[in-house]
This record gives sequence, C-alpha cells and structure tokens, in this order.
Amino acid sequence: MDIQQLIKMANQIGTFFETLPDEIEALNGIAGHLQNFWTPGMRAQMLDHIDREHGAGLKGIVLMSIEAHRSSIAGTRSMTQ
Repeated sequence: MDIQQLIKMANQIGTFFETLPDEIEALNGIAGHLQNFWTPGMRAQMLDHIDREHGAGLKGIVLMSIEAHRSSIAGTRSMTQ
C-alpha cells in the first residue's frame, strides 16, 4: 500500500482517539487499532517510514503512540491491556 495512504489512515485514527480526555487511553487506542486492524505488512511499512523519514506527515499523537507501543505493533501480540 502507498505510504501516503497509510499516513492518511493513521492520522484519521489519531484524530478519532485524540478526542479522548485521557492521553494514555488515546495512545493505547491508536496502538490497539493498528495492532488489531492493520495487516503486519501495513504496520511494517509504517515502522519503516518512521525509521527512514522520522514519521514525516504523521500527527504527533500517532507518532507518540507508535513509538510507545513499537514492540507490540511490530509483533503479533494482541493489545488487550
């Protein structure tokens, strides 16, 4: 999938979750959504984009969430915390 489309989708997820009053809940929600609904390939592409381009184009909250939950997003564990 095109990285620009993934960035757009991730930012839309971030826009939804950033309305939550609790930032930790928002960060967990973003990571959980990526883990549960994105394919491993999509997640790998996003992590590669972050590594190569420092997350250019991503909302701050999305980048924070991915960085905070990188190991679970990269792996196959469920986000049921």
